[in-house]
Amino acid sequence: MWAVTDDAQLSRRARDLLRDRRITAFVSSVSIQEIAVKRARHGVARMPLTARQAIAEFDASGFRPAPVTWLHAAAVEGLPNLHLDPFDRLLIAQSLAEPYRLVTHDRRLAAYSDTVILV
Repeated sequence: MWAVTDDAQLSRRARDLLRDRRITAFVSSVSIQEIAVKRARHGVARMPLTARQAIAEFDASGFRPAPVTWLHAAAVEGLPNLHLDPFDRLLIAQSLAEPYRLVTHDRRLAAYSDTVILV
């Protein structure tokens, strides 16, 4: 979300990764669900775009969709309880199963694997 809304919270390192043409950037369907849930609960103050607006912005910015599969959902079961947020747990399970490199600012997620990029 920070990337497509040009949020100041997006670190320089994350911006550099997103500009690197050698990297294919994906957005998980989990992230779209999280946007929808938070927008419905908290409105614009917490989520500046609706889920559909976010999809359009991600698509226009060159992000690729990363659908969640049954195997991704099942992989959550094997994760240690380092982080209890269900959205984040599914994101880490998906990234480890694919494998994708998960880019995050959340140190708790970075504790799951050295494949997580902390920005």
